[in-house]
Amino acid sequence: MLRNALSAATRPALQHSRTVTTLSAGFPKVAQRLPTKYGGVYTVTLIPGDGIGGEITDSVKEIFEHVNAPIEWEQYNVSGVSSAGEDLFKQAMESLKRNRVGLKGILFTPISQTGHISWNVAMRQQLDIYASVVMCKSLPGFPTRHSNVDFAIIRENTEGEYSGLEHQSYPGVVESLKVSTRAKAERIARFAFDFALKNNRKKVTCVHKANIMKLGDGLFLNTFRRIAEEYKSLGIVSNDMIIDNTSMQLVAKPGQFDVMVMPNLYGAIISNIGAALVGGPGIVPGCNIGRDYALFEPGCRHVASDIMGTNRANPTAMVLSATMMLRHLGLDSIANSIASATFDVINAGEVRTADMGGAATTSEFTNAIIKKL
Repeated sequence: MLRNALSAATRPALQHSRTVTTLSAGFPKVAQRLPTKYGGVYTVTLIPGDGIGGEITDSVKEIFEHVNAPIEWEQYNVSGVSSAGEDLFKQAMESLKRNRVGLKGILFTPISQTGHISWNVAMRQQLDIYASVVMCKSLPGFPTRHSNVDFAIIRENTEGEYSGLEHQSYPGVVESLKVSTRAKAERIARFAFDFALKNNRKKVTCVHKANIMKLGDGLFLNTFRRIAEEYKSLGIVSNDMIIDNTSMQLVAKPGQFDVMVMPNLYGAIISNIGAALVGGPGIVPGCNIGRDYALFEPGCRHVASDIMGTNRANPTAMVLSATMMLRHLGLDSIANSIASATFDVINAGEVRTADMGGAATTSEFTNAIIKKL
């Protein structure tokens, strides 16, 4: 099983300083139930996704090939554009269950009531990859309105409004069920505090709407406060903030946040605000972690269909997500080399994609990373 918590005895020894070259995410590495590995090579499920997914995962494959990363891909070109891809989706899920580690782009989810459910959400629920981690950090050489932004968003992935339980009780009247449980609130709170401890972060903020949803969000908040008491002696400060105030505070004073933990829907909103603070969805990496499986994907879940096939997408978020995957597998040296090369390209400012104010293509940006390596 993947290790989701550290014993109190080992926690202090695992603290370390953070560097811009890692965006490290000290989540659990592989432990008892290992990913598929033959002859020193890990087999990883690859789901490129819709929109720009194919282009930015191709960047990862080129970079991994250049550094001879010990990764073999099991690729499934699943698409959420229509329900016709359901059989392929099921095959991809079986692959993830075998390999336990995956890299994916974002799958399109139709808005129409007749469309299929979100396969992105289905993956998280079926595999119980309950913790979403999104890293929002200012990058040297790429100034934005706020400098020195550096916080992690930890989002509960499997319940809340994303439970998908809704029905029309009467024409024009829809009832939606938001599911909140103490058990899942506790495990995501513990994950957040352990993440803070392992990554030398000092504060965890709970984001909620308990002033209105006194039972559901109240349960989440009260559980967080109870868990926070256990970490006081380890030097982790805690506070809580209502979601609407959080949105304003992020835009005004993002430096006050370090680690943030929240229910599902709020995480979807806050991760987009966080991405905007540091330069957009093209540079924000992320992952989804559970007890048995880990799935790595860009932190901002956009398919970017408007630039699909134009070779203009920024592959940074996917490349950095892939380096997080390498660290998860214990391949820290390769991960740090790729991450450092990516940051060096951005810092130099000579090769930038359109979203970063440049004119470079996806291919040119990828080649620039390879040259740095």
